[in-house]
Amino acid sequence: MPALITPFEALACPLDGAPLHGNGPTRQCPAGHSFDVAAHGYLNLLPVQRKRSRDPGDSKEMVAARRRFLDSGCYQPIAAAVSQAVLPAQAHSGTLACLDAGCGEGYYLRELATAAQARGQALSVLGVDISKWAVQAAARRSRQMAWVVGSNAGLPVLDASVDRVLCMFGFPVFTEFARVLKAGGELLLVDAGPDHLRELREIIYPSLKPERPAPANWPAPFHATTAQQLRFAVTLENPQQIADLLAMTPHLYRATAAGRARAAALQHLQLTVDVRLQVLRHLA
Repeated sequence: MPALITPFEALACPLDGAPLHGNGPTRQCPAGHSFDVAAHGYLNLLPVQRKRSRDPGDSKEMVAARRRFLDSGCYQPIAAAVSQAVLPAQAHSGTLACLDAGCGEGYYLRELATAAQARGQALSVLGVDISKWAVQAAARRSRQMAWVVGSNAGLPVLDASVDRVLCMFGFPVFTEFARVLKAGGELLLVDAGPDHLRELREIIYPSLKPERPAPANWPAPFHATTAQQLRFAVTLENPQQIADLLAMTPHLYRATAAGRARAAALQHLQLTVDVRLQVLRHLA
C-alpha cells in the first residue's frame, strides 16, 4: 500500500520560478540553478539577496524552547482544531497537497499528518520557514515531509499546486498564498484572540494595548467561509515551561527587563489560550 504521507514535490527555483527536479543530493532547475539537500534532508531555497539579516527568523534557542513547550501538549487543542479545519469530513479520494507557511519546528504538520493517517487521507506535505534552525529541527523529526528554508514573501512553490495553506500565528502574504493555491483551495489562518495569554501579558507589560479586530474584508481572490474562536485554560507547572513559552513568542523582546524578571520569578501560571481560526477559500 502506498504511503499516506509523502513529501511535496512541486518546488520552484527561488531565482527564476522554474520547476526544480532531482531525486539525489541536489535539486536543479532547467537554467542550471542548483541547490543541495542538507544532511538532515531539507533544502535551503532562501537566496542570500533575499535575507534581511545574516541569520533570519527564530534562533536556535527559540526553536528549542518552542519544541519543548509544544511537546508538552499545552497547545494540542489548537492542533486538533487545525486538523479538523484542514481535512475533509470524509477522506478525499486523491492526495491533498498541504503547505505550512511558517512551519516552525513542524509541530502542527506532524499533528495534521497523524490525523490524516487516522482518517485514511493521503497528504503531500511541505513546511517552509525562514529560520534554518526551525527547518533543521523539523527535518530531524520527520522525513515523510518536505522541509524548506524559504520566505512567505517568495514561496519556492509552483503556481496553483497546493490544496491547503496553513499560516499559524505568522505573517500572511495573500498574493503569494493566492498564487500557490489551486482554484477552490483553502487558506487557514490562526491568530491570537483578544485574551490570548492575557495573564502572562499582564505580568510582563505595564499596560495592555487594545486588541486589533479581525479584518472585516479579505483580499481577492479569497472568500471567508468558516470561522472559529477556540478558548481553553492551561497551567504551566514550572519555571521552565513559563520561560519556554515566553521565549517562543515576540513578547520576550517586547517586554521590559522588569517584566521579564517578574515572569522569571514565577513558579507556576494559569493561562487563557484564545485563538481565532479563519478558513478562506480561493475563488477562481
